[in-house]
Amino acid sequence: MSAYQRPPHWKDVARDAPEDDPDAGRLMSARIAGEIRSAVLSGEMRPGTRIRQELLAAHFGASRIPVREALKQLENEGLVVMAPNRGAWIADVNSEESIEIYKIREAVEPLAIGESVPNLTDGDIETLDRIVRELEHVMTLEEYIKLDREFHLRTYSRAGMPQLLAMVERFWNSTQHFRRQFVSETYAKDGFPFSDPQHVLIMDAIRARDVEAAQVLVRLHIRRTRVVIQTTEKGAARPIVASRVAQPQAHLGSVYRGKRTNE
Repeated sequence: MSAYQRPPHWKDVARDAPEDDPDAGRLMSARIAGEIRSAVLSGEMRPGTRIRQELLAAHFGASRIPVREALKQLENEGLVVMAPNRGAWIADVNSEESIEIYKIREAVEPLAIGESVPNLTDGDIETLDRIVRELEHVMTLEEYIKLDREFHLRTYSRAGMPQLLAMVERFWNSTQHFRRQFVSETYAKDGFPFSDPQHVLIMDAIRARDVEAAQVLVRLHIRRTRVVIQTTEKGAARPIVASRVAQPQAHLGSVYRGKRTNE
């Protein structure tokens, strides 16, 4: 049974607020969006899962209004698809669409890091260094996916181009499940931890404030994933990557997982 079919296990701060209280509505909408966003990015809510607004409203003890606002926000972020008279579901892309998105990322993310690197502070670089060290020792798939996302988006964070950064994050959102599958089946197929030297190389370029090197490395980093997706679709052998310590794969159990739909 979905978590949205059961009463919530917390007391919502906005639950007892009047329906016409705009602040309470915004708070509830943000809370709903945050819960769904977290579930999608962690793999708990799978692409193609149907979202039933009435169950979502019942779960949060909310009206349909903050639910609709939350879903609109998530649609803007590329996490939810909504269609008139058809409802809403977790966004999905097929491998062909994913390859197109990765090609676009190869063009726009080097621009993002090129604009960002000169503006990164010493504190930013210390944080990025820490994330790279942590990536070398993570023991679960979800830890890796979360830190990998944080690392790359932080490298772009000082670009000073909000429209570009929103585009980049939307592309990351829409291909999250391909990235999870890529890491699980290719680079971590023998377990965790494993080493990804490209993160170290990108970090070296950032530390040296070498914009051109950072751009080249990011482009190659993204292209690597695209090529693996393409060759896997064609049935080609996956590259062999050595694992330092064999560990069981993380189990992606989910109370949110629902039936996939082609609607």
